[in-house]
Amino acid sequence: RVVEGPPHLRGRALTVRPGGSYEGGFGAHPELDRTVAAEAGAFLDAGRTGTVEMGEEGSRCGAPVTVLVETSVPPPRMIVFGAIDFAAALVRVGKFLGHHVTVCDARPVFATRARFPEADEIVVEWPHEYLARTETDARTVLCVLTHDAKFDVPLLRLALRLPVAYVGAMGSRRTHLDRDARLREAGVTELELARLRSPIGLDLGARTPEETALSIAAEIVADRRGGTGAALTGAHTPIHHDTRPPTSTIGSVA
Repeated sequence: RVVEGPPHLRGRALTVRPGGSYEGGFGAHPELDRTVAAEAGAFLDAGRTGTVEMGEEGSRCGAPVTVLVETSVPPPRMIVFGAIDFAAALVRVGKFLGHHVTVCDARPVFATRARFPEADEIVVEWPHEYLARTETDARTVLCVLTHDAKFDVPLLRLALRLPVAYVGAMGSRRTHLDRDARLREAGVTELELARLRSPIGLDLGARTPEETALSIAAEIVADRRGGTGAALTGAHTPIHHDTRPPTSTIGSVA
């Protein structure tokens, strides 16, 4: 909804759904509708409410326009399995990105509030049992840092069959190959395995827990926004990727 701007735009609104489709319009430059829908989609993904400023033509051109984006969905979930040192850094990055972050580990000596003060929830339970009973959706990201086959295999067997946004698992190349073999033995299909991001994260050369958390977060964002993870310097690809479905599939647009 336009809260500040030219008189003919004030109070006008459009409705954006998860996935990027929208209804309504501002009755101005068509690029304004498209840009606001894309920006609002990012707020919707994060379950956030706030304002966006742009020009009347959907860029920096034209009279300034301030749009209030109001969302009616909760923040997306990040569930971190494995209460290791790397998990503490990932919790902080997950909160920074706007996720509701849960840490789950079967070992009570590791899964403590003292070790993860910024987590929204700490669960002491076998990971696959917790995942089977907790609520997930198409925005949920699952980060498996347990590094132990007795936890990883039953957990990933379930996770790869859920309609979640992202499933990643930490480990070396050797761990990855061994884990894939164990998952195949457990009945996981090749199509399901193709969903697994392992080793987890983008290639940033990360070594510290904080750098590793950044590489994981970067991969999650790239997956969500359709990015490649390649450097923008010297590239000719768009900086902001349009991940909305084609206009013909989303009905009429004012």
